[in-house]
Amino acid sequence: MITIGIDIGSVATKGVLIQGDHRWSAMVSTGWSPRDAGRMAIEQLLEISCLDMSQIGRTYATGYGRVAFEAAEKTVTEIKCHARGVVELHPQVRTIIDIGGQDSKVIRVGEGGRVLDFTMNDKCAAGTGRFLQVMATTLGLDVSELGMVEEPGQALDITSMCTVFAESEIIGMLARGNPKAGIIAGLHNSVGKRVAPMVRRLGVNREIAFTGGVAINAGVRRALEKELGCPLMVADDCQYTGALGAALLARQS
Repeated sequence: MITIGIDIGSVATKGVLIQGDHRWSAMVSTGWSPRDAGRMAIEQLLEISCLDMSQIGRTYATGYGRVAFEAAEKTVTEIKCHARGVVELHPQVRTIIDIGGQDSKVIRVGEGGRVLDFTMNDKCAAGTGRFLQVMATTLGLDVSELGMVEEPGQALDITSMCTVFAESEIIGMLARGNPKAGIIAGLHNSVGKRVAPMVRRLGVNREIAFTGGVAINAGVRRALEKELGCPLMVADDCQYTGALGAALLARQS
């Protein structure tokens, strides 16, 4: 069966199409309409795979915008999809850190990606992609540049994790002439300090995978590894694990 998984996040919408041993992926900006973003992702998948919608067996949706995507046969939680997607790429992983645009999650999984337990922060932007995006704008940078600009050896302490207060704190630091590289390293450290206790709460169980859009940021990865005292596994296509999991779950049904 040919299946599609669509992960509609707050910033980006990701799609994965599976046909036998072949996989195709696509990503579009979510913008103001999760429904339109989901459709655009499917159109891209069909174009690059040279398939027609009539050939697709099932389409599952996940992510914060999944409820608005009526083209999917079924919606599945992000936690279940990320667990299934990550374990497909790294079968040995038993702990997953997923930091997205609006929340951060830690998931403990068993064989085959079965969810055993999880904890999440979805009440505050602290430690999420949105937090880093606001800070990057304040620093006059694109969020994708943060991991390349930081200087860990010059890290400055960011005392507030509240997005509004941290923004004011950074503006003050810039006014006093503090280097951006040190401020950014401090921001990454603060995210690491925010997320690491969530991991410890569930217990560090075997290998840990870091997934979601923020996993691309080498500075956040560095900070988390320092806090946890162990390396993190980051797949090349870490942004697509939720969509991959949705497509795999659709195939299993």
